[in-house]
Amino acid sequence: MQEQPNEQMRKWDAMERETLYLLTDPDRYLPIWSIEDMGREIEYADVEAVIRPLRNAGLINQTSDGFIFATAAAFRMVQMVGHVV
Repeated sequence: MQEQPNEQMRKWDAMERETLYLLTDPDRYLPIWSIEDMGREIEYADVEAVIRPLRNAGLINQTSDGFIFATAAAFRMVQMVGHVV
């Protein structure tokens, strides 16, 4: 059976949240990640598709050599809403 669009959207939102949580928790994770490492951590092959909207929203910065890190806006957003599952 094929997943419903709302269920797919919830899974996508969860991957984006997990990416931000990994990038904004310096007590548990490194503050800067390679795209390949992030893909392994969130277990998704096309991690660029997850990162792109977050980067476009100003929540992630990406270096020219492919590393990503959270912006101040991402830290503030997570601070305001917490790590909600």
